[in-house]
Amino acid sequence: MYYGFRFIMLFLLVFSASCASTNGPAPGDLPKPKIALVLGGGAARGFAHVGVIRALEQEKVPIDLIVGTSVGSLIGAIYAHDLNSFELEWTAFSLEKEHIFDFAVLSALTGMGPVKGDRIEEFVRAKIPVANIENLKLPFAAVATDLNRGTRVVLDRGSVAKAVHASSSIPGVFNPVEYQGRYLVDGGVIDNIPISVAREKGADIVIAVDISENVANFNIANLFDVMIQSVNIMFAENVAYKKRDADILIAPAVGNVAMLDFTQKKRCMQAGIEATQRAMPEIRKKIEEWGRKIEAESK
Repeated sequence: MYYGFRFIMLFLLVFSASCASTNGPAPGDLPKPKIALVLGGGAARGFAHVGVIRALEQEKVPIDLIVGTSVGSLIGAIYAHDLNSFELEWTAFSLEKEHIFDFAVLSALTGMGPVKGDRIEEFVRAKIPVANIENLKLPFAAVATDLNRGTRVVLDRGSVAKAVHASSSIPGVFNPVEYQGRYLVDGGVIDNIPISVAREKGADIVIAVDISENVANFNIANLFDVMIQSVNIMFAENVAYKKRDADILIAPAVGNVAMLDFTQKKRCMQAGIEATQRAMPEIRKKIEEWGRKIEAESK
């Protein structure tokens, strides 16, 4: 009886092992894709990006590259520096409108916008002690627009502060940034959700975050409001067709948060967390499908 029992157990173990081998490797043993996180522009709604990153970190989804436009470049650069979502959250909570918009009468009269942009560089330098993008812990690129040539500019080397400043310089509001021999403005003018940049940098899977939904604004009272709203409409329009190229699109429910409302930080972060949690089954599915495809191709 004893030997019969041992024989049965041995048979079951061998059978189980053979079944496992015919089904292919377990998800944890599959090749790992290069995953890019693309963070779109949307001013104060960008606090949702913080929630997205926190949820991805908690779910242990690896991020191998960050590409950001406008506020997406700011949030992305801060995270790329120390890869800590809790530190990112604290930093985001300290960010106020005056850290970005340094209005100056002289700039408005003699420059090309009422906002100089010096403060956003000061904020970045204070929060990111390394000077250059190459020294960040995670590969990072900010997207800006060449104002003279009307072309996309990918800033993946050089000053972190200048790159974020250029990527965030809303035309007509900020003075253009003179950098690397060009006049640069907000990347959202040409690519508010730069999925193509992530592809060009070798991303296998692109997780993109769109915060441009619903640009309706019925509180337009001055020239500054007109400029901001006009730019927001333009940004949302170029996202409409480009976002389809993402493998996973995360769209936090921040459509009713005004672009310059910095009082809704916690709400935006929570919306980012919830949207990412809803997307997790699809994210895991895409990662596993990619791994199985590469595994099959290598045989």
